[in-house]
Amino acid sequence: MTTEIQVGLKSHKILFLNTLGFLVSFAAWMINGVLVTYLTDNGIFEWTMVEIGWLLGVPVLTGSLLRLPVGILTDKFGGKWVFGTLLVFCAIPLFLLSFANSYTSFLILSFFFGISGTSFAVGVGYTSVWYPQNWQGRAIGIFGTGAAGASVTTLVGPSLLNMLTDNGANPEGWRQMPVIYASCLLVVGLLFFFFAENRKPVASGKTLMKLLSPLSEVRVWRFGLYYFLVFGCFVAFSQWLVPYFVNVYQTNLVLAGLFASCFSLPAGLFRAVGGFLSDKYGARKVMYGVLGASVVLSFLLIIPRMEIASPGAGIMATKAGTVTAVTANSISVDGKAYAIHPKNRVFEHTRNTVMIFPNKETWHEVLVKPGDQITKKQLIAQGTTRIYFQANMWVFIVLVMLVGVTWGIGTAAVFKHIPEYFPTQIGLVGGMVGLMGGLGGFVGPILFGYLLTGTGLWTSSWMFVWILSMVCIVWMHLVITKMMARRSPDLQDKFEHLPDK
Repeated sequence: MTTEIQVGLKSHKILFLNTLGFLVSFAAWMINGVLVTYLTDNGIFEWTMVEIGWLLGVPVLTGSLLRLPVGILTDKFGGKWVFGTLLVFCAIPLFLLSFANSYTSFLILSFFFGISGTSFAVGVGYTSVWYPQNWQGRAIGIFGTGAAGASVTTLVGPSLLNMLTDNGANPEGWRQMPVIYASCLLVVGLLFFFFAENRKPVASGKTLMKLLSPLSEVRVWRFGLYYFLVFGCFVAFSQWLVPYFVNVYQTNLVLAGLFASCFSLPAGLFRAVGGFLSDKYGARKVMYGVLGASVVLSFLLIIPRMEIASPGAGIMATKAGTVTAVTANSISVDGKAYAIHPKNRVFEHTRNTVMIFPNKETWHEVLVKPGDQITKKQLIAQGTTRIYFQANMWVFIVLVMLVGVTWGIGTAAVFKHIPEYFPTQIGLVGGMVGLMGGLGGFVGPILFGYLLTGTGLWTSSWMFVWILSMVCIVWMHLVITKMMARRSPDLQDKFEHLPDK
């Protein structure tokens, strides 16, 4: 079916509307990250850290769990009506948020406007039916740049709140922010109703059981695991990197938010690149590159900022005798001098310099004094080695930016697979895969918190990413190897019995 679709002005118009809808939906989906932080930091509401955690997590959770049913509705009724209705519906609880005065009302309204996070499942299915297969990768990639809405909220939100509250002089001015966001959702929703044209996949007439049949395939869950990594971890780190910078590098909150956007902004923008690469080289090759890069980059980020002191090479007497002199640079035993390395305190100065690699300092601590009788092979000076790794912040920022770029490319590559394997059930499968990715965004910060508590290492979150990346690339490689063996058994047999050289 998709091969007969012609790319034209109408297709690009739908793509523009989908991308705009996803942008404003994603910005609204992430509003609590900025708004709740502002309200608590300025004492407008006295909420505990547990309550704050739920206010941040509930929109992500609802926007994830409902992606599957919303994807089914998109396949059944078409993207115009589902996307338009979704935007207008979510504008209502966002508008009502401006009247919230209690934790309960904030939590309930957050639950409902969090449904805006399902917009990805709608947009993927609605975009795909307007493009042929050789265009679907780049179209979905361009649509996916709407994820930059998270960065828009992170970057613009704090300044907007300062403006609305007159820099704190009018604290109640925060209530205009939800109204502004609700207005954006409403306007874009009306644009869908007036200017979009509906189109449904051929599976729209099937029964519910027929529609749900792809969920029995392991391939769907494998794609979901990929998306748990490239999208779920993206959402998780978009929030987690702010306290990461504050605690590890002692930055202030504004600077931490700016540095965190260096990760989230490229991840959103490079989806379009991922779509183009997937169309040109194939989604499978792109995913190999994405997962391989994720393995390498996360491994480089595992090494924590640390100081290690360890016993070093000491000095033993080569013969028995009497210690005749001890200076800062030597020990004399019956006229024989043993050179020692004094502590030069280079280590203390490394904290104020920019280092890329670990710095090492070694010194000796004298264990004898003049007049002592010593025996052969007695330890007369103990060696100490201290290693300091700065985990330079600028190197860290570059690495996490590369991770963001990699995952951004990967999100488009994952969804390029879906219309190829499930051309008539894109909304359903995309909703399921998106659900797993969204759950990653919800579970990630909670899991990272437990890992930090258990290990005491902030880099434990990158250890988890490294393990997950390894699982994904090994699973994908095993599946592809089996697929090749099944399709070309003769070639596979010859390959396996080639002599080693």
